Formats: sequence, structure tokens, C-alpha cells
Amino acid sequence: MGRANRYGGMMDESNHWYGHSRILAGYCEMPDETPKRIQGFLQHGWNYLHGFPPNDHWCSPGYPRFVWSDVLRRRGWSMGRRGHYLIGAPWIYLLHLEPELGVTTKREGTIWYPFHGWEKSSVNGDHARLADEIREVETGPVTVCLYWLEFANPDIRQAYESRGFRVICHGERGSRWEGKGRDFLRRQLIQLRRHRRVASNRLGSALFYGASVGCEVAVYGDPMQYEDERPEYGGTARRMRLWPELHGVRVDPALAAEVAGRELGFEYQATPEELRRMFGWKRVRYA
Repeated sequence: MGRANRYGGMMDESNHWYGHSRILAGYCEMPDETPKRIQGFLQHGWNYLHGFPPNDHWCSPGYPRFVWSDVLRRRGWSMGRRGHYLIGAPWIYLLHLEPELGVTTKREGTIWYPFHGWEKSSVNGDHARLADEIREVETGPVTVCLYWLEFANPDIRQAYESRGFRVICHGERGSRWEGKGRDFLRRQLIQLRRHRRVASNRLGSALFYGASVGCEVAVYGDPMQYEDERPEYGGTARRMRLWPELHGVRVDPALAAEVAGRELGFEYQATPEELRRMFGWKRVRYA
């Protein structure tokens, strides 16, 4: 995944996913001309292992790992990983940049994020059955947000649209130097701030993002499975054991917000100067 690129040096494409490198560059007052090379590996999603996948051999030894929370740093250390820097999630920098984006005087309905596959692994699960359960639980309008792979599947879209749900997609996450994912998190922020609730069949980034901007949280339904799900994560049993209070059709909003703040690493938000120094960025001075 990491490789030399035409801007010089080593770069990993996951640093660009969901527009993360551009958000961080904007926070650092860097020009938005090209994706910025980060000297290291940036955690790209909520993770309850050590911030990276179990098969993280592509994280070149000697390069730093930029993680969201201290528990991930400590867990990574216990599993032989080194060179961690705590910076919090790119999401918290987006909130700093866009304090009013998507804010509305009246929030309504639920935005629902079914657990999704990715470009190298699909998910096994019954979307029609999940849609029926959502219809039974939710009382207001429902927006179902699918990952682009599921959104491209007309049968999956139909499973939700046939129940009267609005079906959307935040877009592709982006890859290498393509700009496809640059506005992913901005689109997500707009939608979350428009809805009263955020729900999913698994704990994930979207739930913590929603809780951080005032959404009620729910986790219910068939958690579905990757075709080749890694045993190191511990599966649904481990998530239920670690976060039982975050599962159910109704979750304490104050508790959800507290956990979100911890998992997203709000207390570790770095200053622009600190990020520039950690990432190896030089500040551009304008005449």
C-alpha cells in the first residue's frame, strides 16, 4: 500500500481516504493543491485492535503511527508496535474547521449505516431482514446510508427503498491521489447534523461521529460478517463485552457522547504547528 510517489518519498494511500489528509492540511493552513504526503501512517477509521488491521505489515518499520486514542497506543505497544503519536481523529479537525456546516434548527429522523464491506472483502448478511427490523424500530423518517459498493448493488438498494427509506451514499473513500473521497466526511457531517438519531448494526466510526455532534445512538440488528473476518478482533462477543451500554435501540445520549469523545480522541487534538512538525510539512508563507 505504501510506496514512492511523484511528490517524493514514501506515502500510504490510506492517509488520503475520506479526505483525511486534506482536512488536516486545511487545519494546518496549507494550500489545497495536492494531497499532502504524511510521513507515517494515519489511522483511517475507528478500530478496537491497535488502530490498524491485524495484517499491518505494510506499515513500514520506523515510520510513525498516528492514532486517535491512548488505549490504541497502549494496545499497540503491548502487541509489539512502536512509534505512536496521539492526534485524535481527523473528524475532530473537521469539526474545528466547520462548526456550522449542516447545522439546522430542527433535526428529525434516523440515519442508518448498515455494516459494509470494502474493496477487497464483501459482507454476508440479509439486508431485507435488517430493513424489516429497522422499520419496526424507527418511528420517524429513515435515511439509509450505504457504502459505495453496496450502493452500486440495485438489489441492496431495493431492500431499503422498498420499505420507504431514503437511500444515499457519501461517496467513495478515495484512493492515492484521486479526489473522489475529498468531501466524504463533509457530506457525512451535513447528514448527521440533520438527523436526530444515528444507528447501525455494529459499532463504528459513524456512530461515534454522530454522538459527537448531538445525535442519539442505537446499535441493533444482525451484525453481519466479513467473508474473511479476522479472529484478532474478537467478533461481536468482544464488542458486546467491552461496550454493552452502547448496544440497544435506545442508548443513554450523555454516555454515548462521553465514549465518543474518548474514542475519537478530542483531548489529543494537536495544534497546527504540532501537526506540521509531526507530518513533516513545511508551512507555506504567502507574500
